[in-house]
Amino acid sequence: MTNVDTGGRDRLALAVLVQYRMATTAQMHLILSPEVRIEQTRRRLAKLREEGLVDRITLPRAGRTRVWHPTPYGAQLAGEWPELRGRRPPRGATDRTAVRLKAGHGLTVTETALAFLQDARRRGDVCRPLDWIPEVRHPLGGGEAVIPDALLYYQRHSADGASGAHRTDGAGGAGGAKGTRGGVMLRAFVEVDRATMGPERLATKLTAYARLHQYTPAPAARPRQQPFPQPIQESWRQRYPLFPRLLFVLDGTGPAGVETRIHALRAATRGHELAAFLREVPVLAAPLTDLLHHGPTAPVWHPIPDTDHGQRAGWMHTRHP
Repeated sequence: MTNVDTGGRDRLALAVLVQYRMATTAQMHLILSPEVRIEQTRRRLAKLREEGLVDRITLPRAGRTRVWHPTPYGAQLAGEWPELRGRRPPRGATDRTAVRLKAGHGLTVTETALAFLQDARRRGDVCRPLDWIPEVRHPLGGGEAVIPDALLYYQRHSADGASGAHRTDGAGGAGGAKGTRGGVMLRAFVEVDRATMGPERLATKLTAYARLHQYTPAPAARPRQQPFPQPIQESWRQRYPLFPRLLFVLDGTGPAGVETRIHALRAATRGHELAAFLREVPVLAAPLTDLLHHGPTAPVWHPIPDTDHGQRAGWMHTRHP
């Protein structure tokens, strides 16, 4: 059975589209098989389309770029797989019109994922395609929730004092990534901003994450005879050993616009209500152009607040000892 093609790459291609929502042909090629010719990726996607698992739209104003997305059948099938359990995309993710209207933001999120995936490959770290999980809902109670553009799981080989990380000698992050002995697991909430909202509205996201950091759900009713009830903890501790760091990726504006948005983020940190959150959670912001040109681990990130006096850092940076 060693020479039987079990369709592993086809399965991964469908899983990526279901999880990422959308991607261009070039993005799918770099995510799946950058070591082979892109024609192989085109044939794979065409075969999945013939089988009714994926579909595509064409963007007329972007050089007739083809954007791939899952069909309802493809999303239903992949949603039954263990690696995608609980990650079925919203209904609009399989609708051609919805994909077209969301293509600008959706493709930018996928491009951001590629920056981390390719950097991990260059460094020999572990970050697999399914370790990038868009739109994971984190409830705040009362019907409110924090939904980052993506949750990133990333395993590096050495610690270097990274905050928001813990050592692992076995299983790694989401998407079936296997750990390397002595490695360090990093997690990050990623917000991709394309300058479609004002700088002040962007800065309010800091408050939302600070609320998530402190949010404790109302205790459920317990039997009276329970002598030692478990203490109530913040809801995020049920998912993560440490609160993920927060990364703002800025796009859709020039250098002046980037500076304006970084200034708005830093201005929002001056209130006392964010002090506890900022003491424990590294927050950084960087232009997407710098991530694509230099890589996320390069010193292209602006710490929020500016505790390093204008110095930039890599995304694994922490200002805490």
